[in-house]
This record gives sequence, C-alpha cells and structure tokens, in this order.
Amino acid sequence: MPKLTQMRSVLAVNDLQASVAFYCDRMGFEIDLETEGWCFVSRDNFILMLGHCPDEVPASQINDHSYFAYIEVDDIDALHQDFLARGLSALPGPQSQPWGMREFLVKTPDGHRIMFGQAVQKVG
Repeated sequence: MPKLTQMRSVLAVNDLQASVAFYCDRMGFEIDLETEGWCFVSRDNFILMLGHCPDEVPASQINDHSYFAYIEVDDIDALHQDFLARGLSALPGPQSQPWGMREFLVKTPDGHRIMFGQAVQKVG
C-alpha cells in the first residue's frame, strides 16, 4: 500500500504578514518559502501553507469548523512553556482528557484553532 509521507495544512488568512509573525514569533515556526500571496512555514513536521485571502470570512466566524489540526507532541508541558515564553498569552495549560490525551488549544489571530496533545503515560 502507498505510504503517506507528510501532511501540510492550507489556511486562508486575512492578514498574511500578521499571521506569519504570529506563527514565527509566538509559535517558533520558520519561514520555508515566500511568494506572492503565500508564505509556507514549518516547525518540525508541522507545515502550514498560509494563503492571503483578505476578503474571506475569518476562521473566528465559522465556530467549530475553525479547528483544523490535532498535533501530537512528545512533551506537551515543555511545548506549552515554550509558547508562553514566546509571549503567547491567554494560553490555558494542558488538561488530561478521558480519551487518554493531555491537550491544550491555541487560537490564531484569524481564529483558527490548533489542538496539541500527548498520550497520557499509563503506570503499571
């Protein structure tokens, strides 16, 4: 069976420069490519293709449909601390969920929501 080798998310953003600044400054992403109307950013294996769409409805107005990614990480608490140290404010701490994950949510300036999670270690 063919193997899926990487996942990229494509996001429409109202203000491309503000979104790039948010992802790079507050979340530790790096710019991979900039071209007219687009900026591709990444952190580790999480790649975003940000498209400038100033006239589209912002994600903040599409309610639950603004969730676009669930990213599993190897150290949820360290990632949360990293985001806080970068100035990502109003960021609730990781919470353990009944489905066996510790999670926290990030809301972007456009209102996109990204959930970060780590499997809870079972003892014994």
